[in-house]
Amino acid sequence: MSKVVEQALLQAARVVEEQLDAEIERLDTLQGDDLEGFRQKRLQEIKKEASQREEWLKKGHGQYTELSGEKEFFEECKANERVACHFFRDTTLRCMIVDKHLSLLAPKHVETKFVKLNVERAPFLCDRLPIRILPTIASVIGGKTKDYIRGFDELGGHDDFTTEVLEWRLGSCGVIDYSGNILEPPTAQRPKKTIIGAEPKKTIRGRTASDSDSDD
Repeated sequence: MSKVVEQALLQAARVVEEQLDAEIERLDTLQGDDLEGFRQKRLQEIKKEASQREEWLKKGHGQYTELSGEKEFFEECKANERVACHFFRDTTLRCMIVDKHLSLLAPKHVETKFVKLNVERAPFLCDRLPIRILPTIASVIGGKTKDYIRGFDELGGHDDFTTEVLEWRLGSCGVIDYSGNILEPPTAQRPKKTIIGAEPKKTIRGRTASDSDSDD
């Protein structure tokens, strides 16, 4: 087991232990025989959640990792119920922005496997899905691709969108468990500036693309 996974498991164990202790203390204050059944049921739910979390972490959840190629993509989608995959290219600057946000979301949403795949290593997938605009985040649920986030149009249309906005957008398709109001996107007030300049959208072949290209 790698040190990163081991540390994540230890941290998760500490968090779960603290949650169990807090819940037990709270439930111990309840009185009456009619509450004993609820107490036992809740404790079982907590233990089940802790076990599920530990299983996810052992499978590499909680980290944002790069896949080696198409074969590994299919393996991850088969082994995990929910996968968020960022299709990227090293030379596309906006892909680096997506990397930053997904690196923050991965440890927060361990229920989902967060990965990235270089389009140069996935010509078959890029044609099949299709992946035409970079960056593109594909949401895979139950082995099927359910949703795409192509470029930044759905994230405010600018480079400095917040991690919370991307979290809300991923939650809207169910690839992560979103605790906020899915009907109301975060409305953090930020100037709509372009961090890396007026870089046009890029297709996987490197040419510029209009908004309609993503729908062809």
